[in-house]
Amino acid sequence: MPAPPNPSAAFRTERVLAATPSRVFAAFAQAEQLAQWWGPSGFTNTFATFDFKPGGRWVFVMHGPDGTDYPNQSVFREIVPDAKIVIEHVKGHWFRLTVTLSARGDQTHLAWLQEFESAEVADELRAIVVPANEQNLDRLEALLAGRPAASAE
Repeated sequence: MPAPPNPSAAFRTERVLAATPSRVFAAFAQAEQLAQWWGPSGFTNTFATFDFKPGGRWVFVMHGPDGTDYPNQSVFREIVPDAKIVIEHVKGHWFRLTVTLSARGDQTHLAWLQEFESAEVADELRAIVVPANEQNLDRLEALLAGRPAASAE
């Protein structure tokens, strides 16, 4: 695993979601829920392996709206129920995604930190990653609200 990246190699986004931390955590922990909202608008997913535990593998294909398939492979590095998930993306561009969940009454503050191996790689991907991360969280919000995740497109 590469050394921890510097701050200029990271993208951060935050949301307050109208759901409890346990409900938000379940949307990550349960493959059938995660497959509904993971990825930018218009994308769908096919999971081959989903072993949600520290050291567990997550192998899947994201299907783009134009029909392009994007193979992905990740490892769950840290899981703290209802509080934190760390995912290391190991196929293609390496990155570490740290999601932290904090209760705010009956809502959840979600902090999303995606760290790349270098500022150069982050700069190269910025135009794709920044809007894609927002769309990802839009789709999560839709799922949590009981709307089809596709309605966030």
